[in-house]
Amino acid sequence: MDPVLLLLVVIVAILGFTYTNGFHDAANSIATVVGTRVLTPHQAVLLGAVTNFLGALSGVAVAKTIGAGLVDTNFVTIETILCAMLAGITWDVLTWYFGLPSSSTHALVGGLLGAALASAHNQWSVIKWTTGLYPKVVLPMFTSPLIGFAGGMMVMGLIYVIIRRMRPRMVDRVFGKLQLLSASYMGWAHGFNDGQKEMGLIALACYVATTQSNLEHLPSWLAFLRSPKFVVQPWAQWACGVAMATGTYIGGWRIIQTLGRKMVRLRPVQGFAAETTGATILAVTGAMGISVSTTHVITTAIMGVGCAKRFSALNWTLAERIVWAWIFTVPASGAMGYGLISLARLLGWVK
Repeated sequence: MDPVLLLLVVIVAILGFTYTNGFHDAANSIATVVGTRVLTPHQAVLLGAVTNFLGALSGVAVAKTIGAGLVDTNFVTIETILCAMLAGITWDVLTWYFGLPSSSTHALVGGLLGAALASAHNQWSVIKWTTGLYPKVVLPMFTSPLIGFAGGMMVMGLIYVIIRRMRPRMVDRVFGKLQLLSASYMGWAHGFNDGQKEMGLIALACYVATTQSNLEHLPSWLAFLRSPKFVVQPWAQWACGVAMATGTYIGGWRIIQTLGRKMVRLRPVQGFAAETTGATILAVTGAMGISVSTTHVITTAIMGVGCAKRFSALNWTLAERIVWAWIFTVPASGAMGYGLISLARLLGWVK
């Protein structure tokens, strides 16, 4: 395939993944505000779309981690990135269909790792274990849910102390308004962390295409694709922001139902605590370039908030299903990415 056309296909695939991230993870930023009935679903997805878009334009630290910090780019080709995207999209759609809030972040990482390993002909050194994968993906994969759970319990416990003499109706009224702020904060933080990941892959795709293919004769209207070094360009930020906002507006109603209404019964005060906890974790890790799963953080924050009063408030059976979906995400999407590259090699499309 013509390298320019292949690059355009890859960029479309990345934006497609960003779109699925929007509708798949829309629940992460708006489930609680819907579950507490502070906003209607239509109002919530509109709020989520705007705040996710703004968050996606707010930084590039995570983009650099995903695009250049996980695998050796010398072994990455345009086909590697395409297969990684297809693997991530497939896993996202499957878990969305079954209403499970799995991690788009880890689907993306798993697909990239599997496709890169296959592209490198099983040379495990292609993966940057000590400088990228372990400290910025694997360690946060285990610590962020624990921090989310503990943080949710602590914030909710502190709020219980503050509101202990307030009437229930007054509590709902006050925190119903405050939850508009916390939901906006959560939407922004989701875009700030998750929105950057796809930008990093677009930057990687343009860099790989420029260095490995002949892009010297690009027409003037496509000159923005040429990138002789790894850099996240403004057009990539805007494209990913728009794609994520559009996906968010379409809405992930299955997952909203799971998080906002089935897992634990929420009041506005609890929604405020969960969103504030989750958004703060995402904001801090995003500024540090650490790739954290929004799904893991907000889901465990909701669990922690629900358990702050009594542990029986949590639907433990559903929580167990969600955890198993998390465990299988990286190996499943990694196997898909590896398999797609292997199939392409079998068909003679890649070396």
